[in-house]
Amino acid sequence: MIYFKFPFDEKLYSTDKKADKSLINFHSFDGLRQINFDGNSIEIDQEKFDQEVITNSSLPEDKSNFIAETKDEYLQKLQEVIEVINENKLPKLVLSRRKIFNDFNQIDLKDSFKNLCQTYPNAFRYIFNNGEDAWMGAFSEVLGKFNKITHEFETMSLAGTLPVSEEWSDKEIEEQKPVSSYIRNILTRYVTLSEVKESKTHDHISGNIKHLRTDFKAKIQPEDLDRLIKELHPTPAVCGIPKDFCKENIQKIEKFPREFYAGYIKIETEETIQFFVNLRCAKLYQNSVHLFVGGGITAQSNPEKEWIETELKSEAVLKNLVIC
Repeated sequence: MIYFKFPFDEKLYSTDKKADKSLINFHSFDGLRQINFDGNSIEIDQEKFDQEVITNSSLPEDKSNFIAETKDEYLQKLQEVIEVINENKLPKLVLSRRKIFNDFNQIDLKDSFKNLCQTYPNAFRYIFNNGEDAWMGAFSEVLGKFNKITHEFETMSLAGTLPVSEEWSDKEIEEQKPVSSYIRNILTRYVTLSEVKESKTHDHISGNIKHLRTDFKAKIQPEDLDRLIKELHPTPAVCGIPKDFCKENIQKIEKFPREFYAGYIKIETEETIQFFVNLRCAKLYQNSVHLFVGGGITAQSNPEKEWIETELKSEAVLKNLVIC
């Protein structure tokens, strides 16, 4: 079972399961796992969906015995990360954690998904359960969008996080700059710099928080698309710079594997191939919800503020859950 909505599109989609080709793929952060959904995307009648019952009773049971990090444990890890950043003169490293919610008897997942869709209209929103894994999420960062007809490729540099009401500081501005540089440098391996269209940096609102965003466009060859996506992922927004060094340290420092958090979702239609970063998401179980949250850490990071940022991000899914 999978249902999803595209950004700024309130039509509900699923798959017809008819095509042999898998046109919807979820890729894990480390690139070692992939979940595929066969068939073409089809629009689903909203009234029919409203009559469906989707609760946590149909989900796998949580037998992981994961114990979420306490605030003190996470603050200690943040200090360790800042030391690694200073020792190695890193521009940025992204640290994440799981927040585990199990204070419920039953969750109405259909209404929870509907809440998520209403809260984040500019995001790619999804819920799926394939019998072994069940996830739900909503986030608006585009790793890539390729137009099959015009060959135009779009991506964005999205980094820096604050509550909507706060003003940007040097920390967030400096955090976003290397993400833009990283994307710009990769695109110029495929086209000249003059062929890359780059927007001014602007605010990107996502529920109760905002990010700094710069948009990029360029025409590429279709045969270069998969290689370009592999070079872009994971971006500094979810990993850090340099990528390989940060990825290696993330896997050493973080308490739990990220699984599909900070990975990406590929959706292919007749006209486009879109890749969405899988943030603001949760792994769903019968008896618990694992919320994945994180933030970009720099030498200027304040551990207490970074903790608060992850708490705000966890609300993306948590506040939209309908507990029965």
